[in-house]
Amino acid sequence: MPLSRFSRAELHRFVVERALSEASASTIGHWLAEDAIKPWQRRSWIFPRDPDFLEKAGRVLDLYQGRFQGGLLEPGDLVICADAKPSIQARARIHPSAPPAPGRGQLVEHEYERRGAVCYLDAWDVRRGGAIGRSEPKGGIEPFDRLVGQVMSKQPYASARRVFWIVDNSSDHRGQRSIDRLQRRWRNLILVHLPVHASWLNQVDI
Repeated sequence: MPLSRFSRAELHRFVVERALSEASASTIGHWLAEDAIKPWQRRSWIFPRDPDFLEKAGRVLDLYQGRFQGGLLEPGDLVICADAKPSIQARARIHPSAPPAPGRGQLVEHEYERRGAVCYLDAWDVRRGGAIGRSEPKGGIEPFDRLVGQVMSKQPYASARRVFWIVDNSSDHRGQRSIDRLQRRWRNLILVHLPVHASWLNQVDI
């Protein structure tokens, strides 16, 4: 079993049962915290490869600060961050859950049945807060366009002067063709692409 699966108390019990040490649980915790090598921890990294990284990132960060092309956004302008999370396991509980009650939390029965996988698409309103989402059997151009329609057909987005959509470079909204496709249907929509490999600049992804 990986070391990361142990709590400090479980690790202490393991050490005591095997007579490996008489150290307390807190001492073991200090040892682990000070250890220079921690194979159970990892961090991923990537080098930005977009030649226009600074320009594209600056445009997105400006929108987060309420600015666009050197000027302030108008009060009616809106900013949306959108993304999709594919391959989410859909599970149905075999027995209904019991709601929380005084003195205890919600009770969820362990058994479930698999219902395949779904793709969740989400649009986060940066300036107003709140998310609008939908589940689809899979991702792609049509599911993404349905998310855009779901948002843009509602107020305040339908009548807003400008609605900026910040998106990554997935195939369902990549490049100039996606800009033309979406802005042809929604005249007040402005598609803003993140730099390549910069999902950490997308608030909905975070």
